[in-house]
Amino acid sequence: MDSTDYSAARARSRGHTSSPSSLAQIQPSGTATTTTKTPVPHRPASMTPYIPTQRELAVYAIFPALLLFGGAYSILSPTVSASTYDPVTQGHVQDPELLPSYFASKHNVFNRYFVKVGWAWVTAAIGSFALLNPALGPTTGDTSLMAAKDSAAESAVYRRARVLVRYAAVTLAWAATTQWFFGPPIFDRSFRWSGGMCYPAEAFGPAGTLLAAEALQKAGADAEALNILAYTATTCKRVGGRWYGGHDISGHVFLLVLGSGMLLQEICWVMWPRGNRALIHGDGSVVAYGPGRGRVRGVGFTGVFILGVVALKLWMLLMTAIFFHTWFEKLTGLLAATASLYLVYIVPRLIPTVRAVLGVPGLD
Repeated sequence: MDSTDYSAARARSRGHTSSPSSLAQIQPSGTATTTTKTPVPHRPASMTPYIPTQRELAVYAIFPALLLFGGAYSILSPTVSASTYDPVTQGHVQDPELLPSYFASKHNVFNRYFVKVGWAWVTAAIGSFALLNPALGPTTGDTSLMAAKDSAAESAVYRRARVLVRYAAVTLAWAATTQWFFGPPIFDRSFRWSGGMCYPAEAFGPAGTLLAAEALQKAGADAEALNILAYTATTCKRVGGRWYGGHDISGHVFLLVLGSGMLLQEICWVMWPRGNRALIHGDGSVVAYGPGRGRVRGVGFTGVFILGVVALKLWMLLMTAIFFHTWFEKLTGLLAATASLYLVYIVPRLIPTVRAVLGVPGLD
């Protein structure tokens, strides 16, 4: 979808046409009621395409709010503040008798089977939504931006495909930061760049503090040799070492915010009014589309699945804020996730060639 796809919209925005479209409603199978209305383009008086809309900002505000509340609670709660925090493991000492809460244990069922395999849950949720949700299917009177040149069935295929393309782009960001980036992932590289390395377990005292050089030598720990061998956090743990000394961006916060942010972007824009989102076209003009209604008044069972995954992710984000990582580690995890979401969901509004590949949720 390039600037030619929006030629009719640009013409209307310049005053060449001004006929409003009528509202078309149908009842597809499932629980969702589909409603389409021509996106009405107009010159925005003060809107900028460079920042999220007010609705998007309200949704994104949930993430820092949970982190702030959880951080404040961890300080003010006598139980949590009295518990010993281990800077090596970025959590409280994992003695069941000393843990301040079940959720402070890294072995709690939600951490093991939801957070640790969080991207599998995200994949299942977004995959079912892209393939089965009626809001993305063909509609009578389809007035999406793609329908200007394609049939309703063809535009539905594009719409579903672009959900999966955006998922692939977000997955690429997740993989590059936490799994592999031409060697160690970006988070592991930043940890080492900030002075961190892999130490043997013998390098730490009972309280989790790093021993002095003399004590380390007496313990017989060859830290330098182990550090050369274990150049990622996963490798370090596998050989029995401890990842210590650098800035450890919170992977939990990154994963939870990235996954839930993507799911909310996809599901919310099929329900919300279009919100006068502004797009930059190939000729440099800025046109806002709205305020027509979203495509559905119900999310269907795949939408309920998405909202359930998001709700559990938000709960685990709060638990992470209370029991794991330092303030700065959680902040950088939040910033990394926000930057990734911006690249996938805001940048296409700015660059027509990127928009042709990724599309815009609710406007495709």
